[in-house]
Amino acid sequence: MTTTLRLSITGMSCASCVGRVERALTRVPGVTAVSVNLATEQALVTGPSRAEDLVAAVTTAGYGATTVTDEPASLPVGPSATPVILACLLTAPLLAPMVLGLVGWPVMLPDWLALALAAPVQLWLGRHFYRSAWAALRAGVGSMDQLVVLGTSAAWALSLYDLATVPAGTMPDLYLEPAAAIVTFVLIGKYLEARAKRHTRDAVTALAALRPATARVVENGTEIERPVEALALGDRIRVRPGERLPADGIIRDGRAGLDEALLTGETRAIERGPGDAVVAGALDLDGALEVEVTALGRESALGRILTQVETAEATKAPVQRLVDRVSGVFVPAVLVIGLATMLGWVLAGAAPATAILRGVAVWVIACPCALGLATPAALVAAFGAAARLGILLKDPAALEAAHRVDLVAFDKTGTLTEGRPALTDIVAAAGDDAACLRLGAAVQRGSEHPLAAALATASAARGTTLPDSTNFRALPGIGVEATIDGVAYAVGTSRLLGDDAVMPPALADAATRLEARGRTLSWLVRRGEIPTPLALFGFTDRLRDGAADAVARLQGMGVEVALLTGDTAGSADAAARAAGIAQVRARLLPAEKGAAIAAWQQQGRQVAMVGDGINDAPALALATLGIAIADGTDVAVAAAGASIRGGDPGRVADLLALSRASWAIIRQNLGWAFGFNLIGIPLAASGLLSPTLAAAAMAGSSVAVVSNALRLTRWRPDR
Repeated sequence: MTTTLRLSITGMSCASCVGRVERALTRVPGVTAVSVNLATEQALVTGPSRAEDLVAAVTTAGYGATTVTDEPASLPVGPSATPVILACLLTAPLLAPMVLGLVGWPVMLPDWLALALAAPVQLWLGRHFYRSAWAALRAGVGSMDQLVVLGTSAAWALSLYDLATVPAGTMPDLYLEPAAAIVTFVLIGKYLEARAKRHTRDAVTALAALRPATARVVENGTEIERPVEALALGDRIRVRPGERLPADGIIRDGRAGLDEALLTGETRAIERGPGDAVVAGALDLDGALEVEVTALGRESALGRILTQVETAEATKAPVQRLVDRVSGVFVPAVLVIGLATMLGWVLAGAAPATAILRGVAVWVIACPCALGLATPAALVAAFGAAARLGILLKDPAALEAAHRVDLVAFDKTGTLTEGRPALTDIVAAAGDDAACLRLGAAVQRGSEHPLAAALATASAARGTTLPDSTNFRALPGIGVEATIDGVAYAVGTSRLLGDDAVMPPALADAATRLEARGRTLSWLVRRGEIPTPLALFGFTDRLRDGAADAVARLQGMGVEVALLTGDTAGSADAAARAAGIAQVRARLLPAEKGAAIAAWQQQGRQVAMVGDGINDAPALALATLGIAIADGTDVAVAAAGASIRGGDPGRVADLLALSRASWAIIRQNLGWAFGFNLIGIPLAASGLLSPTLAAAAMAGSSVAVVSNALRLTRWRPDR
């Protein structure tokens, strides 16, 4: 059985490490796909492989690995500052003579004291650089740690050589200060980088923290407090005002307003009562509830959100694959440039010590870390910002596609409208409205469509008992059919009538009149060689709050907006006028929606399709970016690259704006990472940068990239 596992990886320092871990995992028998993310330090592995084999492969490559549990993510542990503080305390006295010399205070440390200060920094605090460099060498690949080890070890070797060979009474040339400074600056950079990377996941961490640690379980009328992990399906739990729900469930007793803002992005309270489904993490505002548990852990709504976000974070964006290929040859290239720098300075007549220091500066300033973090750090922050708004992205490709979108096509029912239509008209050919309502509701009993719910509601309000129906079947884009008392019936669009149906004048006149009034029409038809229309149902559906504002925002961003619907032209035009949409296509089958998307794409348009139903799935899959309303059908959500919880159409504009902001930051990061190396390496090779300054610049480069990405954690939509 093919499975997807997530591993937490430790010990990675740069993009070269990412490549090494990916190669190690790819060699495990059965693995079909691997994606490693430096920013989240996680690997996503697909294939019928055992977790133990994957962990062993990563360990053999020189890194640590553990499987990520099925429970929603816990709060990440921050990096330890102790090694950084110790390194700074030991290195400061070594740097003091250089700083004081700049202001005319010549001070020199005794050789023994310089050695005593530098040795712990190099051999103790910097020991993991040696371990990682050796592991990379055994694996036959390059890494940033190798550059650090080569640079600092060369400085130490020069110092020890001078100490051993200098004539008595002569001051030796020691290079312990740059060696210690390199290790210290790299440690500082890694510490700040780790803190910044942790903050890029603040939004996801906030989601994980929504679920309480304990729940009050009702057993024989008595409340027993238990860890959430000990809950079982079917348990009854009690929730009081001010508490968060510990699990998904159905309310069995009580009524309360629930705040689901961090799950849906909507800040309003939602009234819930007996029979309503509720989700883990929702805040009970004002009522006591008794809830029957229906989903736990990763199967809960909160768990599924976290899984989708974490899976998307662990997946590479298309642009990152290009960066990884560059990073794969980066370290070997820098090693060669450093050696060439040494040789060039020797041939130019420089002292060997000077030539070596120039080469060391080249090795130290080169920064594959910034290259490796430029894209994933921004993506992790963007995924968190999107999750905070109730927008879930399937993978980085969806976020990348969103910034290119120049045309958004909306479905109507359940997307631009609330999806809670009300039955307003029944026109029966034989005059028996009640019988036709009874048949129509029975036929649609197995449907998820909003119009089916409206018929069921109207039937229940009249106290109608529905007959049994069999052979239920959905007809995508047309309607549904079922058999009642041996007779086949269908409910749906006028396409059910075909060309041969004999239309009663009363129904024909009613269809014209209701469509002109903007009603959505649904026909009750008795199936046969010649379909027999029995009744016509008319529905109204309110436009979602903010739909017109969402359309206006998209148009203000330079994005064209269209409406694609299988509904009648009259109903489609009425909704389009209310929303401010000029381009409308009605009475479309699912394939015709897909054809419309394809036609726009052939014209060079980048199209996003927004929908919620089975009939939207082909268009969602075909579009440049499919966006599903998450309270729609599972088929629509599965076909889309992004989904919006809560159904607010304004989130479509938010998604496009967030994507544009994310890609601007990714371009800035990549420009900085490549530009830093293109400028820094020649400066170091020419002797304009000392190894100490090169180390500081290299550490600052990674921190700058992650800090720039952190701006996305503060991103808010401009409404």
